[in-house]
Amino acid sequence: MKFICTVIINQPKEKVAAYFKNSDYLGEYQEGFLRKEVISGTPFEENTISKLYYKMGNGEMELTETVIKNDLPNSFLAQYHHKHTDNTMKSIFTSLGENQTRYDAEIDYTALRGFMVKLMAFIAPSFFKKQVQKWLNNFKIFLENE
Repeated sequence: MKFICTVIINQPKEKVAAYFKNSDYLGEYQEGFLRKEVISGTPFEENTISKLYYKMGNGEMELTETVIKNDLPNSFLAQYHHKHTDNTMKSIFTSLGENQTRYDAEIDYTALRGFMVKLMAFIAPSFFKKQVQKWLNNFKIFLENE
């Protein structure tokens, strides 16, 4: 399952990329974000592995992020592993002028595990896209109010 989400942010590309790269801000635009822990490597460098933790109901959800390529401020590619899914996300930042940036998130789900996840992907694939678009929209709001 592949899809692209896009948002136009009224800030310069360098500022957008700098905020994207700073994990301290994840909780500002990703609901439920708790923390990010680097397991090996240096944050945002290729082959760095990190764990991301999110509050889900009464528990936590854990994702493993592996940086594939960092070409910021232009793009960033990482793989994300969860016990039910594997996906890559390529974030592309394009300057549309001095104070405007287009942020495209290209998502490619490469594995879906478990009956419920597969059922959701089959019945309501838009659920996955809506969550990514929501976080992009939240990122836009956060940055434009900074």
